[in-house]
Amino acid sequence: MHVHAHPDDESSKGAASTARYVAEGVDVHVVTCTGGERGSILNPKMDRPEILANISEVRRQEMERARDILGVTQDWLGFVDSGWPEGDPKPPLPEGCFAQVPLEEATERLVALIRSFRPHVVTTYDERGGYPHPDHIRCHEVSVAAFAAAGDPSLFPDAGEPWQPLKLYYHHSFNRPRMQAIHEAMLAHDLESPWAERLAEWKPEPEWDARITTKVPCADYFGVRDQALLAHATQIDPDGFWFAVPRELQEKVWPTEDYELVVSHVASRTPEDDLFAAIIDPA
Repeated sequence: MHVHAHPDDESSKGAASTARYVAEGVDVHVVTCTGGERGSILNPKMDRPEILANISEVRRQEMERARDILGVTQDWLGFVDSGWPEGDPKPPLPEGCFAQVPLEEATERLVALIRSFRPHVVTTYDERGGYPHPDHIRCHEVSVAAFAAAGDPSLFPDAGEPWQPLKLYYHHSFNRPRMQAIHEAMLAHDLESPWAERLAEWKPEPEWDARITTKVPCADYFGVRDQALLAHATQIDPDGFWFAVPRELQEKVWPTEDYELVVSHVASRTPEDDLFAAIIDPA
């Protein structure tokens, strides 16, 4: 089970490893906490009044296409996008948005989905949210709380029979060593790197990068990932940043998606190359 904040996050974070596991017969479920209602239109080709006026339905349709491409099932947690607060100081978040909902309310909804789907592995964001969007941070908080609560019969007794997932992971695919390696490979091939400006401002944090425990080989599924990304046409510009690095170079330089094992109820030894390492096949 992957728990994400918005539609498109399932395609931009861990999508190739998702596609790999689906191809191997794993039942993968995505939980999308919000509908992405306040997300900006990031693809200039889709920035049209009729789309903006119907953005909630458009983003749901995009999610359906991405879901079909990845081969996953999916549930909406049912909360409203908090939006990205801009300004100095930042304005208060909209009333009733996901980041403002009581943690216990959102946690109970996710606990019910965990108990219904019964995943062995759950993935979500780190405590920084991957990036500091209020919905990403709240997604982290809800996921961690639900992972801990789902197996406890004394908590949320109306949310179904208890079920304890065995492993909890944080996504770390957007890590500095990966971006540095891709950046240097682009320059070595006399190509313009999309990471030059970002890396110049990115303060190295070796202790943060050292948190990565698990590298899942999934280069054979980068094409599926890219198709899932393109399904989110309001968010992904096919001529933009996401596709500036040739896929062949990505496959050669960094053929994995990277995770941090945070909680394990099985004796898995790190480093790992599989999210299901040490989990006995239920069959």
